Amino acid sequence: MSRRPPAAAAESTPVLITETDALAALCARLRTEAFVTVDTEFMRERTYWPELCLVQLAGETEVAEVDTLAPGLDLAPLGELLADPAVTKVFHAARQDVEIFLLKFGAVPTPLFDTQVAAMVAGYGDQVSYDALCRSLAGAQIDKAHRFSDWSARPLSTAQLAYAAADVTHLRKIYTALDAKLRREGRLAWVAEEMGALAEPATYRLDPEQAWERLRPRTGNRRFLGVLKCIAAWREREAQRINIPRQRLVKDETLLEIAATTPETVADLARARGISEGFAKGRSGAGLLAAVKAGKELPDDALPEAPKDRPGPPASPALVALLKVLLAAKSEEHHVAPRLLASSDDLDRLASGDGADVAAMHGWRREVFGEAALALKAGRLALGVDGKRVKLIPAG
Repeated sequence: MSRRPPAAAAESTPVLITETDALAALCARLRTEAFVTVDTEFMRERTYWPELCLVQLAGETEVAEVDTLAPGLDLAPLGELLADPAVTKVFHAARQDVEIFLLKFGAVPTPLFDTQVAAMVAGYGDQVSYDALCRSLAGAQIDKAHRFSDWSARPLSTAQLAYAAADVTHLRKIYTALDAKLRREGRLAWVAEEMGALAEPATYRLDPEQAWERLRPRTGNRRFLGVLKCIAAWREREAQRINIPRQRLVKDETLLEIAATTPETVADLARARGISEGFAKGRSGAGLLAAVKAGKELPDDALPEAPKDRPGPPASPALVALLKVLLAAKSEEHHVAPRLLASSDDLDRLASGDGADVAAMHGWRREVFGEAALALKAGRLALGVDGKRVKLIPAG
């Protein structure tokens, strides 16, 4: 099957797909393309699982919108397109879209290209928005009027469909511009390295047994942590079962209160902030009380460990400040977003010890920033000023 290379995209009228035969024919055509731009519209305000409402697809010359709520529509051809290793799937800020497709088809679309990540590598700043890239690379202005539409309501309006189509039509120009720039600069491998985490299914799957860690409890009481672990895991599974957002089931602060007070009866549970009497008496209340009991009965050797402070002496604030200056200088020199090179936590850990296992010390980041950071710490590199710029001065 021949693959058409990336080219300047022609404008076309979006087509709304509501039938399986039309979707199959569309996907067959798109599988001859070198890349396809993809976006989704979904609803999640009232549910745990995202409700996919619309999928937008664009090849070199055609644009289509798939009404995923159309009666009788089989999305299997879409799954086959997303799984085709010969067609690059282009997203902007892909994480939520990829999660939806993983849930729907059991696999991450492959291969992936995220233009937000690519723009960070290409020097367009941290987490650059689609709107900003449209203006700078596609010469287009996005109408934001329908950003908060109810995409589950039918029929979709002409204005909604036009808004949704813009998310993939301009993305073609953004992708081709970024691809060309990154090829010229020899940085496509950097982007491919960043796509590794997005392509890993584990990125999108929260283990209920680890859900308690997201609450960041500030205590070393392991029994408290054991109860919190059990009730946080219960909340995750119960929210999935009922299909409502976890915070609408039981808020974080309520979970922390329950872990501290360990209610044993319905009456005890109903006194917790945010827990109604009806909830306490119902199936969910019974499940929560059972989770509290399970946490209280965990053997000592099964209790989670309290979060540990970073070993060794605290990082020198002055050294952290120097590393921040170096990071800014390297970011400016290589036209890469600082956040992509190293996080604040990376800098703290680098300042605390040379053996820190952080992203900044691996792959292309080490080449661009990590080695210079080690040289600065070892006194082999100094920072100076040359006019309005920071310059790096070999020392020793």
